Amino acid sequence: MGSQQTSYSVSMFPLCILNTAKTKELVVDFRRNKTDIEPLIIDGTNVERVSVFKFLGMELEDDLTWSANIKGLLKKAQQRLYFLRILRKNHLPKNLLLAFYHCSIESILTYGLCVWFGGCTSKDAKALNRVVRSAEEIIDCSLPTLEHIYSSRRKKAMDIIHDPTHPGHCLFQLLPSGKRYRVLKARTNRMRNSFYSKTIMALNMKD
Repeated sequence: MGSQQTSYSVSMFPLCILNTAKTKELVVDFRRNKTDIEPLIIDGTNVERVSVFKFLGMELEDDLTWSANIKGLLKKAQQRLYFLRILRKNHLPKNLLLAFYHCSIESILTYGLCVWFGGCTSKDAKALNRVVRSAEEIIDCSLPTLEHIYSSRRKKAMDIIHDPTHPGHCLFQLLPSGKRYRVLKARTNRMRNSFYSKTIMALNMKD
């Protein structure tokens, strides 16, 4: 058994070595008095430091804004709008146009919505909703705004509350009254606008 474990470890070791050519460093630093941060070195090679990095399909920025991510979403969604117009010109029924919108456009606009929508600027939110309104005009029916979708997903927080294994479960702490949840401490708007902070505030506003 021991020799098998050793053989397995030896075979797996090359797969666990970091490839510095593909590894990037993203520094998030909001200190007022910033100091120079030493470069990250792996096996004698400097890891490239970037201000934007794509992770799980989302553009992460070192200032934790979402403009780059939203710009990419808008570009993809607007390309799909072209195909929606083509389908409309070919007289496809409304139910098929709706199906195309939900699968090919709304799915793009709402990818990772709970992560970034609360922190996006009003300018970016308006640009995203313009895509929704354009789709409404093409299909000739009303469509849910991103604010509505974001709100509906916040309501699913009860699934997190009832699941002790969820990483965010510990953030929902009832006050002694048993009716309201403890508000998360936040010193920045970035934290106040986060998914969990906004969800807890919404739950506390319910009757």
